Formats: sequence, structure tokens, C-alpha cells
Amino acid sequence: MNIRELTDQISVAPQIAIDDMGAIKAAGFASIVSNRPDNEAADQPSFAAVKAAAEAVGLKVAHVPVVSGQITDADVAAFGAALDHLPGPVLAFCKSGTRSATLWTLSQGKKRPMADLLARTEAAGYDMMATVAQIAAKTEKSLAAPDVRADVVIVGAGSAGVAVAASLLARDSNLDIAIIDPSEVHYYQPGWTMVGGGVFDAEETKRKMGPLIPDAVTWIKAEVVQFSLDADAVVLGDGRVVGYKRLIVCPGLELHWDGIAGLKETLGRNGVTSNYRYDLAPYTWKLVQEMKRGRAIFTQPPMPIKCAGAPQKAMYLSGDAWFRRGVLKDIDIQFMNAGGVLFGVKEYVPALMDYVAKYDAHLNFFHTLTAVDGEAKTATFAVKAADAEATSVTVDFDMIHVCPPQRAPGFIRNSPLADAAGWVDVDQATLRHKTYVNVWSLGDVMNAPNAKTMAAARKQAPVVADNVIADIAGKSAVSAYDGYGSCPLTVERGKIVLAEFGYGGKLLPSFPGWLIDGTKPSRLAWTLKAQGLPQVYWHGMLKGREWMAHPEKLPA
Repeated sequence: MNIRELTDQISVAPQIAIDDMGAIKAAGFASIVSNRPDNEAADQPSFAAVKAAAEAVGLKVAHVPVVSGQITDADVAAFGAALDHLPGPVLAFCKSGTRSATLWTLSQGKKRPMADLLARTEAAGYDMMATVAQIAAKTEKSLAAPDVRADVVIVGAGSAGVAVAASLLARDSNLDIAIIDPSEVHYYQPGWTMVGGGVFDAEETKRKMGPLIPDAVTWIKAEVVQFSLDADAVVLGDGRVVGYKRLIVCPGLELHWDGIAGLKETLGRNGVTSNYRYDLAPYTWKLVQEMKRGRAIFTQPPMPIKCAGAPQKAMYLSGDAWFRRGVLKDIDIQFMNAGGVLFGVKEYVPALMDYVAKYDAHLNFFHTLTAVDGEAKTATFAVKAADAEATSVTVDFDMIHVCPPQRAPGFIRNSPLADAAGWVDVDQATLRHKTYVNVWSLGDVMNAPNAKTMAAARKQAPVVADNVIADIAGKSAVSAYDGYGSCPLTVERGKIVLAEFGYGGKLLPSFPGWLIDGTKPSRLAWTLKAQGLPQVYWHGMLKGREWMAHPEKLPA
């Protein structure tokens, strides 16, 4: 059985067997609800058989059969009534548990905050974002009379959200702006690679959110669950509605840890780590310090991901640490990349290959991590090169640094804002939504074909600010984003290959070649990364000071 608790009174499970009844009773359940119609599959027991076996051990039983994808209000009411009259705790089941979780979520729509419903179902392994959005759409609250209104509403208070708020206020200090984000802490995520390499302390990369949000901006500490775009409104997890005249969407992306079997259960132990999480980056450095011999694996999933260079940055800084300690000869470094090249802009590859050779790292392309067994210390990869037959390979490790697959958050993927792949669909130059003319997007969540980096958001914020201000004035877009992104590749402690490029891989260096040649490792670029960029971030970008970030102007 695979029982998943939603509350102390209700759990859900995939199809249970007749022989499971004793174990279900022993686990403390008093009742069972079957949500599966009879004859749905040839191998399922009938409800009559389930009922007889359950009652034989003293369990109460109810049958609320629903067809997958066709749940009605009557089904929800029947499920709610069953929960009301059956003694608890109750175990509800269907083929996978999803219908049972959906029925529970819908039945609780007026009883629990939407954020609580999402948290409980997500913890149980069920994505109920679309279901919660359905609840929100049926709310009795009129979208025409929102709880909060603002001229400009910004979804997300990460790098992009705070920067664009500050850039807007730098252009018009009287703008009425609200920013929606539940987080109390703001992170300088580019610093986590340096934490994993023993250069920064983790504490240096986080600050309280409140002081970073401009004083003139209203901060709404809540989660977004739905966009009601025709009503120019956003529905929050607590049921409140926020109205807007113009909307800027920049909540960042979601690290899909569940996309790799067994990964969540072993993160932070058994030699399994990731610099993509604040609390795990110090563990990376701990593993590197303790390792004297064995195999170290570094993984990179299919694109898009934020900071595509980060997986190999971890490899280079780890290799450098082992080189300096004199143990590199006893460590087998394996780089497992789902893609077919080391780096997407060819001009930077020769310098990177020099370090691949220095650390004797083995490059394995078209390898996608699918499972991790922490106890056994094995990692399984799907291997599929172009025009080749798919295979699977399992590799032993002593240490593995995982870059998880990444996607837009559920409330974006399930919204009209998203393209077919789930990202916010924008014009790549103006960053305005292709369908909704009073919506813009920037940062990691939108679908322009640029590198998803903090440096990209630094250049995007002034573009969006310019174009929103122009729109308020009744004008067309005035500024364009050229796809700029920067990836400071930390090839060793004290040297960086400063990759800067735009759309189509065009090189967009910020400095003359005699000062910093981005195609070669540079000590000055390291100083910029380690000392200069954090100051630019905290005291420039987030304050609306657009140092070296002025947007390209469109023809009048």
C-alpha cells in the first residue's frame, strides 16, 4: 500500500487489495471510501468484494464512484457527505489516488485556505494547482470588487520583481505598485556556487525581504493561485483578489526535485547534494573537503534551467579543491549532461576544455538523471543521443552534485499566460505578453530564448520599466531586450571565464578585450564575481540603479 496523509482524519491511496484490509485497520483507519467505478479495469476488485472484506475486519465503507476527468459538483457533495458521516480516520482510494485527492480538495474549498490545500496535497505527491484554480473561479467574491487594487501589480519578489519595482519608481515615484510574494527571505542565488566551493558563507547570500522592497511599494505576503486575466485580477491562496491595470509576472521557476526518482529522500545525506538549494550548498563543500578518493558525479538536466553553467561550475571548483589538496589523481570526475555540448556558445568552449583536461573530467553527453538511490549510492541515467537507441545506465558514486529539472510554477503552467511548454509567452524584444497587452514578464519564468541568469534579469528590468511607463502614457514600446545573459564560469578558485552573450549566441562583452577577455580565464573577472557583483546586486540592481544596464532604444 502507498497511503498518503492529507490530514490526521483523511488519507488517500492508489488501488488497495482485498488482502490489505487487516493492515488498513491496524494502521488506525476506521473507514474506507472507494472512488473507483466497478469494471474500470479488469484487475480491480469489485466494490462488493472490497465492502465485504472491509466489514469483516470492522471497517465502515462508502462508495462514491467518479470517472477520471469528469468530477461533478454532485460527486464532490457526495464525497463530502461520506466524510461527514463516516467515523475517522478515513482512507479514500482510486486507481492512483488522484481522484480521491481531487475530491477532497474540492470538498474543502470553502473550509480551508487555498494555500493550505495546495501544501497538503503537494506534500502527499499530488498537484492540485488546477483544482484550486477551479475553486478560485467559483468563489463568491466578485472579481470586479477586489480586496486590493494597484496600478501595477508584480507577481514575485525575487531578483526580477524587486528590480523592476525599483526601476519603475526611478521613472515615476508616484506609481501605485503592489508586489505579491509570500517569502520572508530574499536570496542572492548566484552566490550559492561560491558557497559550494568554500568561497562564501551561506549567510552572506540571504537577507530579510522587507527592507529590500521599496518603501513606496505595497507588499502582499501571499501565494498566487490563479490569474483572472479578463477581469484584470489575481486570486491569492487565502481567497483575496488583487486588481490591476498592468501586470508584471516574474515569480521565478520551480525546481522539480520530484522529477528524479528517490532524489528528495536522500538530498543532504549519502553524498547527494546540490548548489541549487541554499541549505545544501554548504553540504557540497563539506563533501568536497572530506573526499579523498572515489567517484564524483555532476549532473545537468535538459534545458531550460537557470544558470546553465552552474552544474559545471560545481565540477570545476570541486576539481580545483582536490587539485590543490593533491588528491585529484584518486578521484574519478564524471560530468553527466543531458545535452550534446559542454556550453552552448562555442567561443567559450576551448578555455573550458582546458580545465576539463586539467581535472581529468570525463564528459558524458545525452545522459539524463532519472533516479538516485542514496543508500546504495547509485545513480541511473537515461541515455539517448540523436538517431540512437535509448538505453539506461546505472553508475556508482561516492558524491553526486545534482542539478534538478526545472519548470514554471504550476499557477503559471496552468494559466492562459503560458505557451505550450508552460512558460509565459512574451515578445522577446519588448517582453510584453503576446496575447494580453497589459501583461509583461521577465526573469526565469518567461519564454524568450535567453540564458536564465540574474544578469539577464538585471538587463530586462529597465526594458520592462521603460515599456510599462510608455504604455501608461499611451505610447508604444520604447525599449528592447537583446537577450543579454552572463555566466561567470568559475573554472578555478581565483579565475573565471566570463561568458556574456545574447540572442543567437552573439557575444555581448561588457568590457574591452584588453581589460577582460571573456573567452579566457581571468583573475579580474574573479574579483568582479566575488566582490563586485554582490555589491551591484544589493546596492544597484535592487535599488533601481541601472549600472551598465541601460536598455536598447527602439526607433521612434
